[in-house]
Amino acid sequence: MILHTIDIMWMYILKKPFLDANIYLFPRLARALTCNLMTPRQNKSSVWKNSQMLCNTQLRGMVGLIQDRASSGSTSRNSKLNWSFPVLDGSIPPEQNEMIEANWRNNEVCTQRYSELLGKVCQREKGDILRHTQENHKLLVRDRLRLVLDDDDFFELSPLAGYDLPYGTVSNAGCLTVKKQLRAQDIAMLNHLPTVYLVDSGGAFLPLQAEIFPDQYHGGRIFYNIALMSSMKIPQVAVVCGSCPAGAAYASTMAEETIIVDNIGSLFLAGPPLVKAATGEDISVEELGGARLHARGSGSVDYISSTEEEAYERVRSVVMTFNRGQSPKESMKYADPLYSPEELKALAPQNYEYSLDVKLILSRLIDGSQFQEFKAEYGTTLVTGFAYVKGHLIGLVANNGELTHQASLKGSHFINLCSHRNIPILFLLNTVPQTSRCMSLAQAEDLGRKFKAQACMMATIACAEVPKITLVIGGYFGNDSYAMCGRSFNPNFLFLWPNARIGLVDCRSPFADFLEGDEYLSMDKSTLKHLEKKLETESTALYSSARLWDDGVILPQNSREVIAKCLEIIKQKDHQTFICQQQPILRM
Repeated sequence: MILHTIDIMWMYILKKPFLDANIYLFPRLARALTCNLMTPRQNKSSVWKNSQMLCNTQLRGMVGLIQDRASSGSTSRNSKLNWSFPVLDGSIPPEQNEMIEANWRNNEVCTQRYSELLGKVCQREKGDILRHTQENHKLLVRDRLRLVLDDDDFFELSPLAGYDLPYGTVSNAGCLTVKKQLRAQDIAMLNHLPTVYLVDSGGAFLPLQAEIFPDQYHGGRIFYNIALMSSMKIPQVAVVCGSCPAGAAYASTMAEETIIVDNIGSLFLAGPPLVKAATGEDISVEELGGARLHARGSGSVDYISSTEEEAYERVRSVVMTFNRGQSPKESMKYADPLYSPEELKALAPQNYEYSLDVKLILSRLIDGSQFQEFKAEYGTTLVTGFAYVKGHLIGLVANNGELTHQASLKGSHFINLCSHRNIPILFLLNTVPQTSRCMSLAQAEDLGRKFKAQACMMATIACAEVPKITLVIGGYFGNDSYAMCGRSFNPNFLFLWPNARIGLVDCRSPFADFLEGDEYLSMDKSTLKHLEKKLETESTALYSSARLWDDGVILPQNSREVIAKCLEIIKQKDHQTFICQQQPILRM
């Protein structure tokens, strides 16, 4: 009876003029009402029958009117089957051509530097390759991925992590292996993604033990996360495809299912050299922790494979048993932007003074360049509204100037709206460098209101239970970056354009003059110049990405594809049914 009552209520609320105008907005609802209301119901009261007849009569009249309009070829706004948002004007004013050319030249320099570093990261010395493939009989990591994955292409995060950071004598390895793995687990937990560990580790590098072992978010956190993910019913499978001493052994044996490659994989807390040093005993790798020992004796692994190729086929078979809800294979229809994403290379600002209206960027990112702006006349230095990216509905929050008191209140309102409607939010971050000092009581009061509103926006973002993606398209400075869902506010993904700058202040702004004029700061020009150079180096996108402050540097023209991929990853969680259990799967 409740459902029937609700049906009647809807029909009385959706009277003829309203349904006529909105049946295209809610086609599924309209079809459901048609079906429900026109289904014969027997043995009901006369009141019910009369109500049903009235509703059927109204609905038939509405459907007839709609068919008449369709057959007449009317092009009125209400008769369009595809309801759309207003179209943005993405044309670039001629007077800004000089700024566009400067941005283009700067982007070319940044992109070239990024491409060079990416090439170096993927390069390996010929001797290292031969030792790995011929002497150790192992596959290179990207060859392993090709055997595990359906397609050769995959969505790689943080490819520059650890670049140019020391880690013993291993070239380009970096000291962020632990941090990168923790970030991968964070993403898996945020998006409820199954996880496959391909474990081939040399163990911890003892000279750096203070940087990878003792703290809360050091190596031990990996094992904590494995247990937590299992309790969240996130499937995990490990492949032991090399030596796995110490922590790597825990990671492999804590996974729900473990595969080991015979004569290549091994598990132990300490290898034969340490056993020899401690006890004087000579023991082989296979005797100490080989595949057959763990498969038949300890039970720490579940499957033995004779080759790596066989192991990765086994991984694919195991993944088929995860029994997870699959997202429907429906192809979403969407329109390309009216303006080429390639033009984003000229819109990536060289610095804040070269920033253009952020709607020019939006018009090259979103479907059909169509954007439903929210509070367009209020707090205009923050642009908020709804759009689609490759068929995915998103809320957009984009800097278009200083994050003022009004802009922050507007941002809080809009983020709350998205949270209530369960709509993912995309933040486009380009904050204004802070250069001016407070010189009057009026300025102090204005700053107080501004910071209070920004604090409100920060709290709203922190508590918004919707997926968040942050894209830094320019500056990422000071407290404004917190209010725009910076790294500290745990977005599902955070990316940078190559021209992006990250720092407490923008060293390229007149901030240096501000420091120089501070009577309480004794710093000569030489020291100030050195500080300025240091801050400039540390604020680049490549410096940030090498330290895993983000999930990678992406080219402006690729932003739409990357955002769409992130939204696909986020959306797959909606099609799963899972209940958090009290404990992880325990190996017996």
